[in-house]
Amino acid sequence: MNTMSSTPVVERMQDHIRRWEQTGDRRAVFLSCYSMMTQNMLAAIARDEFQDPVWVDHLLHHFADYYFVALEAYEQNPATAPAVWQIAHGCCRSPHLKALQNLLLGVNAHINYDLVLAVCDVLQNEWEALSPQQREMRYADHCKVNVIIAQTVDRVQDQVIERYNPEMDLVDRLMGSLDEWLISRLIASWRDQVWRNAIDRVMAPQAERGLLTQKVEKACLEIAESILLKRP
Repeated sequence: MNTMSSTPVVERMQDHIRRWEQTGDRRAVFLSCYSMMTQNMLAAIARDEFQDPVWVDHLLHHFADYYFVALEAYEQNPATAPAVWQIAHGCCRSPHLKALQNLLLGVNAHINYDLVLAVCDVLQNEWEALSPQQREMRYADHCKVNVIIAQTVDRVQDQVIERYNPEMDLVDRLMGSLDEWLISRLIASWRDQVWRNAIDRVMAPQAERGLLTQKVEKACLEIAESILLKRP
């Protein structure tokens, strides 16, 4: 087992995954992917692959907190969770959706919504003091994550998606690495927009940040709708 799987954040994810898999709860699809990604990120941090591994580690854990806060809100009272998470969690009950749709709904909520807020949080207090070179370093570490995502996607399809939709194995064999590449490119494009949205929010006056958050949420809801429309 990957030694990084013993860290508290991954153990917390694995506890939920085991419980959800036992009950057939498809929320395990996204969280299994997220757990793999987190383990790979922690391994990359340990290998010193980032320019500022301490900063990346802080962001990783702060980002995970957003997921668990939204999950706890949803489980206590779904209406109190962010709207994008209401959709992502609620649609896991639908027998008509493919596992890939469940995955993308979770990725959309966590990256296009949560990550904007998490990046903004960790940059907010330091942004003015950072030199142009240091700001570029932060962005480079943000982009480095795309490489780790790309390395994780194939494993996610083989170990998670195909368990729920075996026909995806045929797609994988017919398309080779093309389908993984397309998913990786989609997520990379989302994350690039995340950075722009986060910087806009960091630099905006306090009174305008709520409006920017609403704009981000609206875009996420539109993406979720497009994912749901792609039904078989």
